[in-house]
Amino acid sequence: MNTFTDSFTINGITLTAQPVCRQDEVLTPDALEFVAKLHRATAERRQELLQARRTRRAEIAAGQDPSFLRETEDIRNDPSWRVAPPAPGLEDRRVEITGPVDKKMTINALNSGAKVWLADMEDSSTPTWRNVIKGQLNLTDALERRIDYTSPEGKEYKLRPAGELPTIVVRPRGWHLPEKHMIIDGAPVAGGIVDFGLFFFHNARRLLAQGKGPYFYLPKIENHLEARLWNDIFILAQDLLGIPQGTIRATVLIETITAAFEMEEILYELRDHASGLNAGRWDYIFSLIKNFRTRGPRFVLPDRAQVTMTQPFMRAYTEQLVRACHKRGAMAIGGMAAAVPNRKDEAANTNAFEKVRADKTREANDGFDGSWVAHPDLVPVCREVFDATLGERPNQLDRTREDVIPDDRALINVAATTGTITEQGIRNNIEVGIRYIESWLRGNGAVAIHNLMEDAATAEISRSQIWQWMFASAITDRGEIITHQWIEELLDEEFARLERFDGDRFEDSRDIFEEVTLSQDFPSFLTLPAYARYLTEAREKATKEELSAA
Repeated sequence: MNTFTDSFTINGITLTAQPVCRQDEVLTPDALEFVAKLHRATAERRQELLQARRTRRAEIAAGQDPSFLRETEDIRNDPSWRVAPPAPGLEDRRVEITGPVDKKMTINALNSGAKVWLADMEDSSTPTWRNVIKGQLNLTDALERRIDYTSPEGKEYKLRPAGELPTIVVRPRGWHLPEKHMIIDGAPVAGGIVDFGLFFFHNARRLLAQGKGPYFYLPKIENHLEARLWNDIFILAQDLLGIPQGTIRATVLIETITAAFEMEEILYELRDHASGLNAGRWDYIFSLIKNFRTRGPRFVLPDRAQVTMTQPFMRAYTEQLVRACHKRGAMAIGGMAAAVPNRKDEAANTNAFEKVRADKTREANDGFDGSWVAHPDLVPVCREVFDATLGERPNQLDRTREDVIPDDRALINVAATTGTITEQGIRNNIEVGIRYIESWLRGNGAVAIHNLMEDAATAEISRSQIWQWMFASAITDRGEIITHQWIEELLDEEFARLERFDGDRFEDSRDIFEEVTLSQDFPSFLTLPAYARYLTEAREKATKEELSAA
């Protein structure tokens, strides 16, 4: 075990990873001092909020259903408050492309024709130290127009003219993920503070000079107090750099079941910095399973493929999101269409386009102001749908959806979900889970499997469904009871079918998948044990508390 023998300390921050080329451009003494100030001001509150998550989850497991908060009723009932008006470059968000911040994706996303690029340091990015640092370098290089890429086949990638590039919105890591290669006062810095702090420090003024600003997507927030913590970080960050308050803008992903009951409160906490909410559908489904996994048949979902956006509890979530946003002058951004085109398979390509078009049409008709795609080929499809609805208007903020009645019971009416559990659905979850984790361990956090873009959120659905089905002794459409032993048999069969290659990480992946799927304990995120065991250069046994810390 490495005991930080290779570590060195700058401005009170101990760095424990092998240095990455050009990291001194990112980890300047001033930048590290800035990150340290953000960390020291918030570390204790972050730990308290993570403990509050554990408490809340225990209450739900004990039978206490979440509901709209009585103590924040005044905020919901006050018609007068609004979030800040749309910031420069965020007035029109009809199509947003998401993807990790590696060099090739950075160029492809910026050249895609989308209005916004979600530069993702979270669920589609493996947080190796190299990826963390290279991602920061790629973003600064892109803003300075000094980024290009040549593929192994000799294909060259260069940026289009500045006026054709989308607005960059950075997604830092969630509160639960530590950055174990950056230690302050003996504790790791939150990954989200590292990602936010370094990008903001180096690029806030550069973005303002270009007529835009430092904009962020905030992931995995579970309640309005977590949004308040981010807001306090924004205030401190702007003060430290002497940048006007309200320059930062944040879009919050509503991707946990508990956050869905506090959408207006989350906007209120961030109101001077808020630009909208996003329907983060895949993590939302995972969060519902995670919180209600031991609550019996009423909360058991069918195959992942059957949990579509037209299921009653998902309709309630998206419609109430649009209403909450537009009531407060915030943008409502639709979720990720997972279908990925395959240029070598025309039938699959056509099928992907049709699925995405139907998905985006439903969102546009519901009042969303824009939506996400994961592949450049899908940008024109999404844009065409929203163009037809919006015309010359930049958004649909005027559609207040007063026909939608806030209904907290509808958000967890899982029993109304239609569908079945199939053996093929179980096998697919096993295959996707193992193949995704294997790719993640090799440093690639976004991977196309069976023409669907898989990231950490979809892998989480795959493993949590299996855990819940076993716990509930759920029954398939063929009358088979889902038992631990049967899952182990199916896992052996699916693992034997995987195509192996030199340097693959399938053995490690299987170990992680079995730990997060078959053990009695339920690690709150599969990335926590995977990170602790395989990505930190000072590898340690992850503590039980860390694994549940979210």
